[in-house]
Amino acid sequence: MQASGLPPTPSGTPADALAVELAVTIRHDGHGGVADDLSDPAGLTDLVRRRADAFDGVLDAARFSADEAVLGEVRELRAAVRALFARAVRPGPVSSADADRLLPVAEAVGRLNAAAALVPTAARLEWPEGGAPVVRTETAALAPDRDRPAAALARAAIGFLAGPDRERLRACPAPRCVRYFVKEHPRQEWCKPSCGNRARVARHQRRHRTAP
Repeated sequence: MQASGLPPTPSGTPADALAVELAVTIRHDGHGGVADDLSDPAGLTDLVRRRADAFDGVLDAARFSADEAVLGEVRELRAAVRALFARAVRPGPVSSADADRLLPVAEAVGRLNAAAALVPTAARLEWPEGGAPVVRTETAALAPDRDRPAAALARAAIGFLAGPDRERLRACPAPRCVRYFVKEHPRQEWCKPSCGNRARVARHQRRHRTAP
């Protein structure tokens, strides 16, 4: 499996940043096509283990191993997230990877909310000696293991879409790129420097072709 080459994540919480990472498991493959980092269970296992911090309290990421059923749930959720990301960036351009087959917004919202509700949670207060009180979310012990990844990813997406970073979400306009990214500064145009280089080369070639 190829490395994902993820762009910078948003500045929110680790869980909220996970929503962008889920969306960009659909990416440019470097050869003019589109790659899917969740094409098999190993890809989802890698995502969960690599981002163990964002799954803390939901599942034991170090011991997690995806199967086809869990992968199917997460892929359906990803389709909903990408449809809602497309809505978030409009009237700007959306990712070309799935622009012609996006879920209807109402269906995407329903799918997202249904996934988030798969695993019940409760607020838990922690107040360490000499520290400030902290509220943590605790997952119900009896929640089915297969539902936990989708529930955690759905809640991350809800947190991102309802938070301030949504306003800085963009679809990368570089040739062949299909990623979404969060602008880290006002002058940022592309998801990563290599996309900027490719866009500049493409502009130079277009000018050269049209020059008298």
